[in-house]
Amino acid sequence: MSLKLKIRLSILTMLTLLLGLGGYTFFTIQRLEKGALGIQRANFRSVEYGEQMLRALEQLQEQPTAQPPLQQLRRALTREAANITETGELELVDTLTQQVADYQRLVDDRAPVARQVAQLHQLRAETHRMMQLNAASFNQQTQRITQQAAQERRTVLTLLLLSVAVGLGLIVRLPRVVLRPLRRLRADVEDVASPGPTTQVSIVKNDEVGAVALALNRAFGYMQDQRSVTRAALATERSRLESLIEHLDEGLLLLDPDRTVLLANPAARELLGREASDLVGRRAEDLSQQTELLHQLFRPLLAQEAVRAGETPAPVTVTINRPNGETAYYQLTLNHIVSRNRETSRTEFVGHILSLRNVSDFKKLDEVKSNYLATISHELKTPLASIKLSLMLLQDERTEAEERQRLADGIRDETQRLLGMVGQLLAVSRLDAGAEIQFDVQPIPLADIVRYAIETVRPQLEDRELHLRLEVPQDLPPARADLEKTTWVLINLLANAIRYSPRGADLCVRAHQATPQQLQISVQDCGPGIAPEYHERIFQRFSEVPNATGHKGGSGLGLSISREFIEAQGGRLWVESIPEQGSHFCFTLPAVPIKQVKK
Repeated sequence: MSLKLKIRLSILTMLTLLLGLGGYTFFTIQRLEKGALGIQRANFRSVEYGEQMLRALEQLQEQPTAQPPLQQLRRALTREAANITETGELELVDTLTQQVADYQRLVDDRAPVARQVAQLHQLRAETHRMMQLNAASFNQQTQRITQQAAQERRTVLTLLLLSVAVGLGLIVRLPRVVLRPLRRLRADVEDVASPGPTTQVSIVKNDEVGAVALALNRAFGYMQDQRSVTRAALATERSRLESLIEHLDEGLLLLDPDRTVLLANPAARELLGREASDLVGRRAEDLSQQTELLHQLFRPLLAQEAVRAGETPAPVTVTINRPNGETAYYQLTLNHIVSRNRETSRTEFVGHILSLRNVSDFKKLDEVKSNYLATISHELKTPLASIKLSLMLLQDERTEAEERQRLADGIRDETQRLLGMVGQLLAVSRLDAGAEIQFDVQPIPLADIVRYAIETVRPQLEDRELHLRLEVPQDLPPARADLEKTTWVLINLLANAIRYSPRGADLCVRAHQATPQQLQISVQDCGPGIAPEYHERIFQRFSEVPNATGHKGGSGLGLSISREFIEAQGGRLWVESIPEQGSHFCFTLPAVPIKQVKK
C-alpha cells in the first residue's frame, strides 16, 4: 500500500467519524426537540387551557350570571376538546362540556345561587382532574425524554471517545508509517555516504519511499562512477605531481602555516643528509637548532618581521660542503603559498615553499669570468704598454733605422694580437646577444683552407722552430664551408698547438674523407695533453685547464667560438688527447657531392 493511499484512508476515517458523530448528534437533538414539542402541544397546552378555565370559574363564582367569564370558559373548553392526547381525557372533556351546559341552564332558569355555586364547584373539580391528568402525563413524558437524552448523551460520549481514540491512533500511527521508512532511508543514505562497503540503499516496499530509494540508487551509481573517474584522475595527477617533485633537481621543502615540514623531496634530503622521517612532521624551529645548515635554511622563514609583513624575502646563497670536499652553492628561495577560497571569495595563506637551486656552475662561471676579466685586462695592458714604449723609442731621433723597423714590426704584431683579442670578444658578444653570424658557404678545397692558415701562423712556427707536416690528399672533394670562418678555426687550433708544443717539436695537419658526406681536418701536437675529464670543458667559454708545464692559457674563448663556427656549418669539433702524449683536435665539414663537383 502506498503512503498516499495510507494518508488518504487515515483522513477518510477521521472524516467518517466526524460525519457519523455529527450526524448522530444532529438527529438525536432533532428527535429530542420533536419530543419536547409534542409534550408542549399535548400536555402543557392542556394545563394552560385548564388554568384559563379555572380563572373563568373564579370570576363566575363572584358573578354567577356574568357572560364574559362563561364565554371564556367555553372557549378554553373548546380548545381543550381539540387538544385531547391522553387516555380518559376525552371523558373528562365530555363531562366538563355537559356540566357547562347544565350550568348554562341553571343560569337561564334563574336557579338558586346555591345550585349555581355547587355546579361551579363540580366544574372546578373536573377541571382539576383534567389538569392533573395532563400534568401527570407531562411529568411522565418529561422523565422519559430525560432518560432518552441521558442515553443519547452516553451514546454521543461513547462515539466521541471512540473518535478521539481513533484520531489519537491515527496521529500516532500515521507519522510513524510515513516517517519510519524515511528514517530508514536516511540511515541507508548516511551508510552509503560514509566510508564503508555499502553502495546502495535497500528497497523494502514498492511505495513512494521505494521509488525515492530506487532514484537514489541510480544517482549513487552515477556518482560512484564519477567518483571512480575522479579518483583515477586525482591519482594520475597526484602521481604525476609526486613524480615531478621527486625528480626535481632542486631541493624542495613544503611547510604548512604552522611551519611544520609536510614534504621533502629526494634532492632536499640528499643535500641535508637526512631521511624523510627526520624532516617530515618536524617544526622549522626545532630543525633549525640541530645543524648550522638547517639554521641557514630556515633563517628566512623564522624572520618574524618578514612573515608578518607578508613579503617574500630575497633569495640568499647557501654554501654546502659536499662529502668529497667540493664546495657547492645553492640559491635559497622562500615563497609563501596562497589559495583563493571560492566559497568566501578570499585569499587564504596555506603554507611555505623552500627551494634550493644549485648555482655552483653559475658561481664558478662568475669566478672564471672575473678571472678572465683580470687576465684580459692584463693581456691588453701588456701589448699597450709595449706599443707605448715602442712609440716613444720611434720618436727618439737617435734610434737607428734598423731598430725603427724592428720596433714597427713589434707594434704591428702587438696590434694584430690586440685585434685578435677584440675580435674574439666581439664574436662572443654577438653569440651571447643571439645575433646571427652570416656565413658565406661555398665549395672550397681543403688545400686552400690549410694553405691560408699555415701562411698566417708560419712566423710563429719559425720562431719556435717547429716542424709542420702536411697530409692533405689532392683528390679530396671540396667542402661546403665559409672560407674565412673555417680558416679562422684552423688558425686557432694551430696557434694553440704552437703555444703548447715544446720548441723543435713536430706538428701535423691531416685532411681526409671520413664518410661520403663528411670531410675531416685534424691538428696533432706534441704538447702536455689534456685529461679526459676536461675534453668537453675546454670548449666552454672562459674555461681554464690546469697543467703542470707552466704554459699560460689563452682567453678561454677561441675553442668555444671555433665550435660555434663549425657546428653552424653542419660539422663537429672535438679533441682526442691523453696526458703526456699530446692532443689531437679534429673537426668535420660537409663534403660537396661528386655529381655537383663534375658539373
